[in-house]
Amino acid sequence: MNLEKFIAKIPNFPKQGIVFLDITPLLENKDAFKEATNILKDYAISKGANKIVSPEARGFMVGAPVSVVANMGFVPVRKPGKLPREQVSCAYDLEYGSNTLTMHKDAIKKGDKVVIIDDLLATGGTVKAAIKLVEELGGEVVGCAFLIELIDLPGKELLKDYDIYSLMQFKEEI
Repeated sequence: MNLEKFIAKIPNFPKQGIVFLDITPLLENKDAFKEATNILKDYAISKGANKIVSPEARGFMVGAPVSVVANMGFVPVRKPGKLPREQVSCAYDLEYGSNTLTMHKDAIKKGDKVVIIDDLLATGGTVKAAIKLVEELGGEVVGCAFLIELIDLPGKELLKDYDIYSLMQFKEEI
């Protein structure tokens, strides 16, 4: 199945000059969503993972179903103030500003093998922060998987020390 036909390109969103790659048509189509989920499940299993970690919010939509069909635990990575128990946090830089991600301190155990799943690899900052959280807690990141990779942005280079898998690759369109 050609999954690319289920990605809508929305010009000038969220601001002028950006083409937003919208995954909701893929999520809305049960066959496309199932195929994408199964491909990512096969990747996670092939890496020997026992946990899936995903950043909010679109990462949850992709990673949580993968964890269910792969029979693995799911760990959400959230913005500050969203998790109720003791947490670890990691600040990271964005193109314009900075952000912080948090994870429950007890979510990853020493020796856990983790695949990080998100919807999109662009600059890689969010996933790099998630990697730092997993490693701080003693987990091993055995792979990073994405529905979409923007191949002309530096995300893959930032994550060069990790195995990267993407279902679809697009050039950034301005």
